[in-house]
Amino acid sequence: MKGILEIYRYTFKYKWTAILVILFNLLFVLFNLLSMALFIPFLQIIFFPEEQVSDIIEPSRTEGFVGFFEYCGEYYNYIMQTMSASDPKGALVFVCISVAISFFLKNLFRYGAIWFQSQLRMSVVRDVRDALFTKAMNLPLSYYTNERKGDLIARMQSDVGEIELAVVAVLELIFREPIAIILYLSALLYWSVNLTMFSLILLPLTALIIAIIGKSLKRTAKQGQEQMGFLYSIMDESLGGIRIIKAFNAIKPITNRFKKENLRHQQLITKAFRKRDLSPPLNETLGAIVMMIIVWYGGSLILEATSESRLTAPHFIAFIIVFTQLLVPIQGVSKSIANLNKAKASQDRINEVLNTDEKINSPENPVPLNELTKGVKYTNVSFKYNNDYVLKDVSFEIPVGKTIALVGESGSGKSTLADLLPRFYDIHKGAITFDDVNIKDASIFELRQQIGIVSQESILFNTTVRENIAFGKPDASEEEIIKAAKIANAHEFILELENGYDTNIGERGNKLSGGQKQRVSIARAVLKNPPILILDEATSALDTESEKLVQDALNNLLKDRTSLVIAHRLSTIQKADNIIVLSKGEIKEQGTHDELIALKGMYYNLSSLQGISA
Repeated sequence: MKGILEIYRYTFKYKWTAILVILFNLLFVLFNLLSMALFIPFLQIIFFPEEQVSDIIEPSRTEGFVGFFEYCGEYYNYIMQTMSASDPKGALVFVCISVAISFFLKNLFRYGAIWFQSQLRMSVVRDVRDALFTKAMNLPLSYYTNERKGDLIARMQSDVGEIELAVVAVLELIFREPIAIILYLSALLYWSVNLTMFSLILLPLTALIIAIIGKSLKRTAKQGQEQMGFLYSIMDESLGGIRIIKAFNAIKPITNRFKKENLRHQQLITKAFRKRDLSPPLNETLGAIVMMIIVWYGGSLILEATSESRLTAPHFIAFIIVFTQLLVPIQGVSKSIANLNKAKASQDRINEVLNTDEKINSPENPVPLNELTKGVKYTNVSFKYNNDYVLKDVSFEIPVGKTIALVGESGSGKSTLADLLPRFYDIHKGAITFDDVNIKDASIFELRQQIGIVSQESILFNTTVRENIAFGKPDASEEEIIKAAKIANAHEFILELENGYDTNIGERGNKLSGGQKQRVSIARAVLKNPPILILDEATSALDTESEKLVQDALNNLLKDRTSLVIAHRLSTIQKADNIIVLSKGEIKEQGTHDELIALKGMYYNLSSLQGISA
C-alpha cells in the first residue's frame, strides 16, 4: 500500500493532467457500456418487430440519479417503438447511427485519455530520474566505493521504467477499472439480479490467485532488477577497459562472464514475465467456464418463462455481451496489480538511493568564507574508511601563498589528506580550518569554490575544448579562456585541432594525448582561479616531453598560490616551501628539500632511489 501511495503522489504532482486522464477514462467507460446497451433495441427490431408496434407508452420522469438513467433508456426504447411502427427500416438506420456515434465517442475519449496519460507518465519518469541523478551527484565519494556505478545506472533506467508503467496502473486501478466494474455490474443487476449474483462466483477465486502470483512476482522482479544492475556494471567495466582486455587476450573470458550473467538475467526476467502474464489468460479461462454456466442458467430462465420481466432474449444477449466486457476491467485490475507489484520492487530500489544519508552536508547557518589571509591548517586529523584509521593525528599548515608537498609510499594517506580539504570525506577526529573557520561550519559550495584540483587522471567531458576549460566558469569570455590556455601551455596545440577551441574531444577526452588532456585540465583550474590549489600527482602518468610542458604549466599555475601538491616524482616538488613525508598515515619527516636530504631519512632514501641529490 505504501508503494501505491508513493506512486500516487508522483502522479498527482500534475493534478490537472491526472484529472483529465481520469475524466476521459470515465467517459470512455460510459460510452463503452452505452455502445453495447444500444444493441438491445437493435436486436428487438430484428427479432421481435411485432413487439415494437404494441403498447407504445411514453415513459414518465422519475426522481433520483438512477431514475434519470432509467428514464433515458426507456425514452430511447419509446423512440424506437414509435419509429418502428411507421418505418422499421428507418428505425434500424437510426439504431446503427446511434451505435456508430457511441463507438466513435468511446474511442475518441479513450485516445484523449492516452494523449494526456503519455504526457503524465513521462513527466513522472523525468522527475524520478532527475531526483535520482541529483541525489547521485550529492552522495559522498564513500558511497561509490561500496556501490557499483552500473547498478545506479540500472536504477535510473530499468527501475524508473517500471515506475512509468505503475503510473498508468495506478490511474487505471483506482479511477477506471473499479468504475467500469461498478457500471457494468449495475447494468447486469438491472437486467437480472439472480443471474448476476450467479455469475460473480469467480471473483473471490480470481482475487486469491492474483494475490499469490503478485507476491511471487515482486520477489522475482527485484532479483531481475538487481541482476540488471550487475550487467550494467560489467558493461561499464568492459567498455572502459577494452584496451587492456584486448592486450591480454581476455576477450573470451570477459565475453563468457557477460554471457553467463546475461543468461541469469534472461532467466529471471522471463520468469517475471511469465508470472505477470499468467493472470489474464487464467482469468479468461475461468471466465469462459463461468460464461458457459451463465449461458446454461440464463437460457434456462428464459425457456422456463420465469417471472423476471426484464430478462428477455435481447436483454439476455446484451447481458452476455456486457458480462464479457466485465471481464476486461477485472483482467485490467489483475494486470495493474501485477505491474504495481513489479514496480514496488523498483520503487524500493529507487528509495534505497533517495533515502541514503548524504552524510556530508552544509550547516543550516554556514559561516561565510572571506578571502584567505592566513592559510589552511590540519589539526590532529584522524580518518578511517572502514575500521582501521588511515590517518592518525596528522597536523600541519599550508600558509597563504605557499606550496606544501606530500610524499610517501602508496597507501600512506596522501590522497586522503587532499580529499578531506574539499570535504569529499569528513574527518573522524581533529579539525581542518580555512583561516580560523572550521570547514565543517562553512557552506560546501562556497568551500569548493575556493579550491581547484588537477588530478593524476584527467577527467574531461565529451564536449568541446572551450566548454571543458570553462567547466568551472561557464560565463567566461573568449579572452579569459585563451589566456588560461596560454598559461597552461595548451593554446598552440588547441589551435592545431580540427575546429580549434570548438573541437569535440570525445568521451573522457580520448581524442587528445595524455599531456594534452592534462594541460586542458590545468587550463580549467587556471580559469577558475581558486585561492587554494590541489595537485594530485598531476605529472606521474606522462612521458618526459609531456611532463616538461605540463610542469611548466603547473609552475605558472602555482605562482603566489596556496597549494597542496602530491607527488611520486620528487623532482617536481624540490622547490616546495615545505615537504611532508608520510608513512602509514603518520607524518615521519617534514622540511625543505635540502633540509630533508641533510636529515638522511626516508626522504633521502626516496630521493636516492630516483637519482636525486641535494
